[in-house]
Amino acid sequence: MAVDEKDFFREFTMRICGSLEIEKALWQSLLYIRNFMPAGQMSLHFYHRDLGIVETVAHATLASGEAMSLKTPLSQKARRQIEAQRSIRVRVFDRLRDNPVTRPVAEKFNALDLSSVIMDLVLEKKMLGVFSVFNNGKETFTADHVQLLSLLNEPCAVALTNFLRYRELVTLRDHLADDNRYLQDELRRLSGEDVVGADFGLKGVMELVRQVAPLDSPVLLLGETGSGKEVIANAIHKFSTRRDKPFIAVNCGAIPETLLDSELFGYEKGAFTGAMSQKRGRIERAHGGTLFLDEIGELPAEAQVRLLRVLQEKEIDRIGGTHAIKVDIRIIAATHRNLEEMMAMGKFRQDLYFRLRVFPIAIPPLRERKRDIPALVQHFILKKSREMKRVTVPIPAADAIDRLMAYHWPGNVRELENAVERSLILNQGSRLYFKEIGTRLMGKTVGSPVPVTLRSSESLALDSVMARHIQQVLQLCGGRVEGEHGAARLLDIKPPTLRKRMEKLCIPFGRKAKI
Repeated sequence: MAVDEKDFFREFTMRICGSLEIEKALWQSLLYIRNFMPAGQMSLHFYHRDLGIVETVAHATLASGEAMSLKTPLSQKARRQIEAQRSIRVRVFDRLRDNPVTRPVAEKFNALDLSSVIMDLVLEKKMLGVFSVFNNGKETFTADHVQLLSLLNEPCAVALTNFLRYRELVTLRDHLADDNRYLQDELRRLSGEDVVGADFGLKGVMELVRQVAPLDSPVLLLGETGSGKEVIANAIHKFSTRRDKPFIAVNCGAIPETLLDSELFGYEKGAFTGAMSQKRGRIERAHGGTLFLDEIGELPAEAQVRLLRVLQEKEIDRIGGTHAIKVDIRIIAATHRNLEEMMAMGKFRQDLYFRLRVFPIAIPPLRERKRDIPALVQHFILKKSREMKRVTVPIPAADAIDRLMAYHWPGNVRELENAVERSLILNQGSRLYFKEIGTRLMGKTVGSPVPVTLRSSESLALDSVMARHIQQVLQLCGGRVEGEHGAARLLDIKPPTLRKRMEKLCIPFGRKAKI
C-alpha cells in the first residue's frame, strides 16, 4: 500500500522520542511500524568504541518492551568495519544465525532463524549503534520496507542518545543517594549512635532532648566551649521526625561577615561579580531537616534580622533574587556566651533571643559530670585508634583514670578528646598513661591554694611531692578526708580516689592518722 513518508516519519518520531523509558518508546514504535511491514521484534543497540562491545539497551516484542544491558564483544574485523562507518547503512539478513556479529544477539531473543533489517545509527558522522527490526517469522522484508526504515536513522539516533544520557543521570543520582546514605552511616558510626554519658552526667539533658525532639520547636543549647553542644543537636535531630532529612551545621563565628549572607541564604546567577551560577544557601539546603546554628552569639546584627524573618515567615530571599523561597526547617541554636548580657549591651536582638529560647537546654561542663570520663575515654580511644589505624587498641593504665578524674578540664569534652589523641601519639604500646595530664593535676584546686616550700634536702620525685601536698591539705582540713570541708573537696577528687592514693603513698588516714 502507498505510504506517506512524511506522516510515517512524524508518527514514528513521536513514538520513539515520546518517552525516556526506552522500553515503552520502542514497544509503541513497534506497534505502529507493524502496520506497514511484517515486524515482530525490534532492538536498539549502542556501540562502545573504547571496549569494542555492542550493548543491547532495549528490546520489544508485540507483547511488551524491556530495557536491558546485554553486552556482546565484537571481533577485531567487526570493530574495524563499524568504526570506519561514516554514513547510514541499511542491510537485510535472511537468517541472523548466518552472521557472526548478529548471531550472539539473536540467540538471546530466540531469533536465530528470523530475517532482519539492520540500520547503522550515525549522528554527526559518528557511528552510535544499531537499530534492528526482526520479521514475524512468516513474511519477508521487501525493498519498500527497507526504504521506509532508512528514513528513521535520525529519530532512532536521537532516542538512543537521550536514553543514554538519562541513564547516566539516573546512575549518578543513585550513586549520590548511596554515597549520602554511606556518609550518614559513617558519621553515625564515628560519632556513636548513643550520646556518651546519657545514663549518667547527661541523663537530665537527654530526658529534655527526648521531650522536645519530636516537635518542631526551636531549641537553644547553652554550655561552655567543648561541652558537646553539637552532639546534643545531632541527638535531637536523630530522635526527631526529620531524622532522614539533612542536618546542616553552621558555625556562625567561623564565616566572615562579608560572606555570611551568601553562605546562609545563597545567591542568584549574576547577583555580584563572581556569581557565575546559582547557589543554594545552607538554610535552603536544610529544607525538610534541621539547621544547627553554632555560636549564635557571633551572628552580626544584619544577619540576625534576616534570621528572625526565617523563624517568623519560614521563607528566605537569595541575594539577587526576585521572589521569596519557602523553607521548612527546624532551628537549633547554641552558644557559650551570655545572650542576656549581650541583649543589655545591644549586641543581640531581644526578639530573636525569645524566638530561639523556646526550649533552652543547659549542658553541664565535664568537671560537673566526671562520672562520664571513663566512658568518654573509652569512646575516644576506639575512635582515634581507628583513625590512626592502630592494629591493637590500647587501654588506660591502672592509675590513668584517677589522673583524668582529678583534673578539672577547662576545655571540657574537646580537651579530653585531644588528651586521648595526644596520649595515643606518645604511647605506642598497649597502655595509655596520660602523664601529660599529671603535670597539670595540681594546677587548679577548689579553694585557696596551699603554698608548698621545698627545701634542698627534699625529694623532687612526683610521688614524694604529691605525698607532701596531700599531707599539707589534710593538715589544713584537720585530717578530714570527705565532706564540705574535707581534703577531697579541696583536691577536686572523689574521697575513694583520695583514700586509694593515700594508701599507695603510705599516708595514714582514719584511726591510723595522727594529725
